[in-house]
Amino acid sequence: MNTEMAYLIGMILGNGELQQGTRETTVTIDLPYKNLSTDDCKDVPVYVKASIVDIRGVLEPLLGSIMTVTQSEHSTKLSFSKPNSEYVIREIIRYIGAGRHHKTMSMSRELFSLTKEEKKSLIRGLADTTGYIRKSNIAFGKSGCHRVYIEIPGNWQLVIDIANLLKDIDIPVHTIDFGHPNFRDASLKKYNNGQLLYWKKEHQIKIFANEFLPVGFNIVHKQEALEKYANELLMYLSPSTTHKFYWEKPARKKKKERHPGESDPSLPKVIRGKHFDSWTELANCLGYEE
Repeated sequence: MNTEMAYLIGMILGNGELQQGTRETTVTIDLPYKNLSTDDCKDVPVYVKASIVDIRGVLEPLLGSIMTVTQSEHSTKLSFSKPNSEYVIREIIRYIGAGRHHKTMSMSRELFSLTKEEKKSLIRGLADTTGYIRKSNIAFGKSGCHRVYIEIPGNWQLVIDIANLLKDIDIPVHTIDFGHPNFRDASLKKYNNGQLLYWKKEHQIKIFANEFLPVGFNIVHKQEALEKYANELLMYLSPSTTHKFYWEKPARKKKKERHPGESDPSLPKVIRGKHFDSWTELANCLGYEE
C-alpha cells in the first residue's frame, strides 16, 4: 500500500463500480457535479476537467496504463480495464470486499492499519468523488459555520467505517444525518402525507470545514472552497469549539416520535426495530464511539 493506492481505493469506495468478466475487470469512477457552477459562479465541469489531469498523473503510473475520461453534462467518469490476474485488480478486490458497486462495497479491516498519511489519502479520494462543500452547508443555519458533507447512499457500514477512519487521524465528525426514519422524517410529516419511504435517503457525514483541511481535496474548486470557508468559519468559531468528538460534548437529544419505518427490513439487523432520539445513539450502536 502507498498513498496513491489508498487514494484510488477511496475513490472506488466513494463512487466506483467494478464490472468483472472472465478475463478482465473494468473499474469506473464517477465524479458527479452537485451543481454546474460554484458559489462564486465558476464552471464546475471546467474545474473538474483541469483537476483530472493531476489525478491521472497520480493514478496512471500506479496502474501502468492510461485512464479513459468521459465527460457528460452532470459528471465526469474515469475508467480503466486490467486483466483479472494483475496485482492492482487483485488488491482492489481485497480492499473493497465482495461488493462491486459502491453501495455494496465494504472496507477491509486492513485499511485501518494504514499509516496516517495513507488514511488521509484514502479519505481524500472518497471526498473527491462524494464530498461537497458549499455555502449552504452550514450548521444550525448560522453564518460562517461551514461544513464538508460526505454523502454515502445506502451503505450503512461504510458510514461508520469512514467516521472511525476520521477518528484515527483526529478529525471529529460534527454530525451524521442518517438515512433513518428517526432523522429524515422525525415528525412523520412525510409519512402522514403518503410518502412512506421518504426517509430512505443518502447518509451525510458532516465535518466542520477547518477540521477537514488536513485531508483536503484534489478537485480544485472543492479545495478552493474548503480553504475559503475554513478561514471564514474561524471568524465565528474557535478550533476548541470545532475540535470535539460527540462523546466530549454534553449529550443533546430531543424526544422523537416513533416511526413505522423503524422496523423496515432494509435497516441493518443491529438497529432494526430500535428507536433513536439522537444521531449519536445510532452512531454508537453501529460502532462509532470513543
